[in-house]
Amino acid sequence: MALENKLGLISSADLAREEERISKKKAITLFETGMLDKLESGKFSSLKAIHKYLFEDIYDFAGQIRKVNLAKGNFRFAPLMYLEAALQNIDKMPQSTFDEIIEKYVEMNIAHPFREGNGRSMRIWLDCILKKEIGKVVDWSKVDKEDYLLAMERSPIRDIEIKHILKEALTDKVNCRDVYMKGIDHSYYYEGYSTFKAEEL
Repeated sequence: MALENKLGLISSADLAREEERISKKKAITLFETGMLDKLESGKFSSLKAIHKYLFEDIYDFAGQIRKVNLAKGNFRFAPLMYLEAALQNIDKMPQSTFDEIIEKYVEMNIAHPFREGNGRSMRIWLDCILKKEIGKVVDWSKVDKEDYLLAMERSPIRDIEIKHILKEALTDKVNCRDVYMKGIDHSYYYEGYSTFKAEEL
């Protein structure tokens, strides 16, 4: 069964297709209108704005902190009771170097603040920080999906792998739409609909 949505779709596959189509279209608008450049880099408020814009036509919960506990495989994302405190701490984390930025990205992934669409929103958010702080972005077409997934799974304990993978994929083509869109194009490599478990409160 699909997540409850504004499109009235009950098939997960149909929802995935429509979600990809709509979020890609919205992501292009975010990029082309310069809206991303107006957001404060590295803040949860900016991630929230990105998520709301991408998914507001699909979900009522767009831009809203999740109300369920989430797990993927054996990994449990931040429990609801600690989520707001975790987001406040992430806001305060430094982001002046590549290592600091990726450490912040890893912590936001552990927080996983939204019910759905975290990966796509966070990759745009990450690129906004990298662009502002070090003048580079990730070319996601150079990131092997299996290596990325394994590195992200291990990142809460050991972040050296994800740092290496993303550093190798950095580019200074910060204003290239094609490079930017690779983070959205790759979304279904990284976000499997059947792999998330949610516990309703």
